[in-house]
This record gives sequence, C-alpha cells and structure tokens, in this order.
Amino acid sequence: MKIVRLVALILFPLSALAQTATYTLNGKMSGVNNPVKIYLTYQSGKTLTVDSAVIKKGSFEFKGQVADPFRAKLIIDHQGLGAKALKNPDLLFFYIEKGKMSIAGTDSISKAVISGSVVNAENKQHDELIAPVLAKQNVLMNEYYTAPADMKSSREFQQGLEDRYNLLNDKLKELDTKFIQANPNSFISLYALAAIAGGTAPEIEAIEPLLNGLSLQLKNTLSGKGLSSQIASLKRLLIGAVAPDFTQPTADGKLVKLSDFKGKYVLLDFWASWCRPCRAENPNVVKMYNQYKDKNFTVLGVSLDNAKAKNSWLAAIEKDQLTWNHVSDLKGWENAAAQLYLVHAIPQNFLINPEGVIVAKNLRGEELESKLKEIFK
Repeated sequence: MKIVRLVALILFPLSALAQTATYTLNGKMSGVNNPVKIYLTYQSGKTLTVDSAVIKKGSFEFKGQVADPFRAKLIIDHQGLGAKALKNPDLLFFYIEKGKMSIAGTDSISKAVISGSVVNAENKQHDELIAPVLAKQNVLMNEYYTAPADMKSSREFQQGLEDRYNLLNDKLKELDTKFIQANPNSFISLYALAAIAGGTAPEIEAIEPLLNGLSLQLKNTLSGKGLSSQIASLKRLLIGAVAPDFTQPTADGKLVKLSDFKGKYVLLDFWASWCRPCRAENPNVVKMYNQYKDKNFTVLGVSLDNAKAKNSWLAAIEKDQLTWNHVSDLKGWENAAAQLYLVHAIPQNFLINPEGVIVAKNLRGEELESKLKEIFK
C-alpha cells in the first residue's frame, strides 16, 4: 500500500495573534493514590508542546489559552520514567476547547470520561460512526506487516491490498461526508473534511460543496480559513492546470528545473528508497520509460529520502535501473517539491504534457501503460 505520512495539516494553527480564550481541564483519577506525573501534549504546526502536572490525591489541573479547539493527548506516567521513555503508555486522545472541562476515571486515563465539552461529545459520535471501517483497515495493515518479505515485494500482493484498502477509504469518505452534512456547525466536521482533503487523490468537486455547506461561524475560525487555503492550493494541481515549476538538485549538485523538460511528456514521480510500494512499482515505470523514451517521453524522479539516506537513494537508483533524471533536496517529507505538490503519500505521480499542463495523476501499473499507449498510439 502507499506509504502515507501522518501530517499535521495547516488546518489547525495555534496563533498567538489570534483571539484566544482560557481553557481549564480539571481531572479526578480516584484510583491513583500516589503522586504521579500526567503529561498534556499537542502539536502546533511543527512544534510539539509538552505540559505536565502532578496527580495529588487523585486530582490534577491544566490551564491555558486556546483559539480554536485542538487535538491533544494525556499520558499518565505510572512508572516515573518520563513521557518519552514510556512503552505502551496509558493515554487518552481528546480535544481541548475554551471554557471548563472535566475528566474522571479510576486508575487508567485511557478509560476516563470527559464532560463539559461539546467538541468531545461530537467527536465520540464521529468515532463511533467510522470505527467499524477503521477496524477493517487495521486488519489489512496487519495482513501486510505479517506477510513474508518476498510477498511484500510482490506487486500483485501490493495491488490487491491497496485495492481493498481504497474501497474502505471510499467508505470512510462516504461516512465523513454524511457526518459533515448533518453537522454543519461542528468543529469535528472540519477535521473530517480535512481528512478528505488531505487524502492521496482529493476531489475538489466533492470537497468544495462540503466546505461551502459549513456554517459561516465555522468557516471564519482559524481552522476554517486554513482549510479554505488548503483547498485553494489543491486547485493548482487539478488536471488541466499548469504544473507548478520548481528547482531541485541532482545527487552531484546540478540544479534541474521541471520546466527544463518542457516540450516532452514528463512523468513527475515522487518516491523514496525506503518505500516498498515505490520499489515494487519501479519495474513498471522502467518498462514504460524504455518503451517510450524515444517518443518524447521522460521521467523526473523526486526522492523523499533525507540526507542520511543519500547513499541508499543512489543505490536504489542503480539497483532498480532507473536511468532517467533524479533530483532531491534530501529533506525527507519536507522536500520542497513534495510540499508544492501536496504530496502526503508515496508513490505519487503527475503526468505533464509538452505544454506543461497536468493531464493525469497517480497512474500506476496498467493505468500508466494504458494512458501512455493512448498518448503515443
């Protein structure tokens, strides 16, 4: 299956310049008698914030400032090891919002119940809606991870799992869509819509009406404006749009522009040496390149390897016989070209025509072969 990055979408900024309000989280853990630390962690852009308190006589409290609700987690350090050292920690994911919230449990924070929070009540409703589909996806993921190494490298095995996984993703989108339409003023609807918009092949035609159907109050939040901006960025990558230009270095430091290949059909291919699905797809791309390289077709590979994996990147190029042009700024998922093209999963590709216009996206296997056959018939 595609390697997907778990991204903190621009949808949820926490800004000191935004209008903020105070939140208070009061906790009561009746089964925790000895003083132990509890950690509150959350992501703000690229910054991970960790706050802590001590549970004394079963009670604890957190206070802070919040603009929009945001996702966080609580971790109880029963062993006194520190949050980073805990394996299989006792934790709870939840949402912090302005006002007073309460959380009550016995000896495990994972089983605690939150009260006084509209957002968390709505999130529980959403979680219960999609839980059966997520469970089936977890079964598929386990099937992949427990498969023998030779089976994992098989393109047929990869494709079979991905097809089944994508059917479940379609079901998730259907459930998220129903939730959004039924809850136009719920902050969880923004998260659900962000999940749809942040997928590997988001459909603007389906996303925009859902955004437009949200309440004005919700769209005017920081998160709503962030999502609107994200969707505007997606429009730049629609089929028929001019492919955004970029410059990246080759392994020996030579700067290469996407526009250098204007006048040819270019398969812009995002991949990485550590990505098994990418490596499984490479033989098919090699086959297509060799078949059409003398017919005004080429490939430009953009690697999401990082600087430490440069040698692995070069070794993969040689081993897989990828004889086309390759570039990378060696910043991993932070690769500037990948960010420009909103790449959150690999392998991912864009087929660009001689005029520099995107004519197809995410072509793999028979789809790539069929499209090129149509073009060069």
